Amino acid sequence: MSIVKLPGWLNQHLYREKRFSDLTEEELDELKGRLNKIRNDNPDISVVIPAWNEGDGIYRTLSSLASNITNLKVELIVVNNNSTDHTQAVLDRLGVKSFFQPVQGITFARQMGLMNARGKYHLSADSDTFYPPRWIELMTKPMIAEPDVVGVYGRYGFIPPEGRTRLNLWFYEKVTGVLIRIRRYNREYINVLGFTMGFVTEIGKATGGFEVTDVRKFDNALGSEYFVEESEDGRMAVNLKKKGSLKLVTHRDARVFTSSRRLTSEGGVLTSFIRRLKLHFKQMNEYLIGS
Repeated sequence: MSIVKLPGWLNQHLYREKRFSDLTEEELDELKGRLNKIRNDNPDISVVIPAWNEGDGIYRTLSSLASNITNLKVELIVVNNNSTDHTQAVLDRLGVKSFFQPVQGITFARQMGLMNARGKYHLSADSDTFYPPRWIELMTKPMIAEPDVVGVYGRYGFIPPEGRTRLNLWFYEKVTGVLIRIRRYNREYINVLGFTMGFVTEIGKATGGFEVTDVRKFDNALGSEYFVEESEDGRMAVNLKKKGSLKLVTHRDARVFTSSRRLTSEGGVLTSFIRRLKLHFKQMNEYLIGS
């Protein structure tokens, strides 16, 4: 795959230049049919997605998950976090199992999903992210194979805005990849991100789940007046490590691609990169020696 191009598997899920209302009945029925294949009442795995005003985006994420190939039994849950757009109508039309969380905040949405998940393993996803065909299988594999592994987290790339190159994003991702490996020694919880992580469901519930003191908004842009330092995914990671180990899934076929809108909300790729690089350099000592 070229560093400036998106992977081929992603193309069929982009529905380029189409809002949900632009989809034909044939397209809707085809997507619903694929989603029905990962609906199970006695699942091995629960894939849980929080959603807030994602009516014209979440069906793309659902399409990518519906194309996953696995022999494991899967249930898909979406938690509608008080959306004011047509998110619920999309879920209803596609026959997706959903819960409504009226309390605003991604922490509350993820926690509701966790408490309603029935699978032995829990995979956490996001409504603006695309999942490759083997993501479910590859993310779950370490927890099945290694009893000490109670949680996993994965690699990711960014989708550029329409008409923009991936070159700057690729460089950003490479630097982030180096930081991830440095932080694994003493600050691994920082690496764990809610759009590509997983854990043993009962351990996640027993150790406190996603509950935090300060609840972040969905983009949580660095430098904004509403930025929150503590995150629900990092808190989950800290809790999980009390019971076992975390594992970084490095397989190239488990790499997800997510929206770059957070970087845009932080002033663009370059601005976001500089801000975050300065922050990480200040914290490098604790990454390396833990103090």
